[in-house]
Amino acid sequence: MDARFTDEQDEIRRTLRELLGKRCGPGELRAAVDTPAGHDPALWTTLAEQLGLPGLALPATYGGVGCTATELALACEETGRILAPTPLLATAVLAAPLLLALGTGAQRAELLPRIASGALTAALAVPGPALATALALTGHDPRGEWAGGGRAGGVQARRAEGGWQVYGQVDQVLDGHSAELLVVAAHAGGVARSRVLLFLVRGDAAGLTRVRQTALDATRPQGRIQLRHVPAELLGDETVDTLPALARLGDTAAACLAAEAVGAAGRVLERTVEYVGQREQFGRPVGSFQAVKHRLADAYVQVQAARSAAYYAAWAAAAEVTATAMVTATATATAREGTAGGLALAQALEALRRAAAEAIQLHGGIGFTWEHEAHLYFKRAAGDELLFGPVHRLRAHAADAAHVFEEAGP
Repeated sequence: MDARFTDEQDEIRRTLRELLGKRCGPGELRAAVDTPAGHDPALWTTLAEQLGLPGLALPATYGGVGCTATELALACEETGRILAPTPLLATAVLAAPLLLALGTGAQRAELLPRIASGALTAALAVPGPALATALALTGHDPRGEWAGGGRAGGVQARRAEGGWQVYGQVDQVLDGHSAELLVVAAHAGGVARSRVLLFLVRGDAAGLTRVRQTALDATRPQGRIQLRHVPAELLGDETVDTLPALARLGDTAAACLAAEAVGAAGRVLERTVEYVGQREQFGRPVGSFQAVKHRLADAYVQVQAARSAAYYAAWAAAAEVTATAMVTATATATAREGTAGGLALAQALEALRRAAAEAIQLHGGIGFTWEHEAHLYFKRAAGDELLFGPVHRLRAHAADAAHVFEEAGP
């Protein structure tokens, strides 16, 4: 393994950081999250046209750049630095890989080029607060009970004249209120032989109601979707097993989320170090006090360790995950899901929470005010842990998947 970044990877990071620095400052960020969509469509268009960000990890055949999960994670690190509210996570990290892995040839040809160009945004809708379970980050559910179990609740699907219909409600869908395409996980087939399938629902479909939710992290907008016998298109065909595909996606998503959290942690720590070097108390900079140095040094070590873990998880995801592997994943492969990505995510979320907490305290009176950005970083850590954690469950599942606590045989 060569841990050095290539010139192309360094250029992606440099160019993206430069563009976001110009287009997504603190003022622009607050203005974007206050819009109905929760992000700036003009910025998303720029990221697509100038950098090809939505199609960064999509094959050139479908209009993408043809990079790997490593480059996508590096891009997420840069967007995480400034908490850029974009559809990158929902569209490029969660939805697009499923379309690529499970979609028919016609579905890929129709949807992926539009995603790569930035013309189409997408979101993954998983019933209940079960996204981490569906992605096999905090548990393994071979029957897909998180989708409703074929009973009341969750999302159900049934055959209708000319196709399928889905009905139910999903309360926490990243960008679900604004995405033009929803990838909805639903139970189909009745209680006795129900199974989880993925369906494509257009944003303007009849019977679909969407409302933006008030989220803890305003820079990570969420929507509630209600489906009342909404016409839907099956993603792929009924022979495809979606659960291993979701589990494979989980490791890549965790690596990208870990990189994003590391970017945020590094940035908020940089700002704190800069501030304590300027703020004076008792006639000397606050940062010159030994106790403050120790706290910041500990936070720095934690962030750097999390960064190394995130980079390794991204490299591992790029080395192991392909479209074919997502479709033909074996039980053995599924058992390994979430180990590298899940552990990296747990470490990154802890590092971000620690760095953000230190920022709030060491910025003094201004640190906890609404006007300062420190609270946004803390809310990102807490919000991501609610969606994809908690940290102790990420670690526990990784340990179970690696058989850490199983007794050795005779």
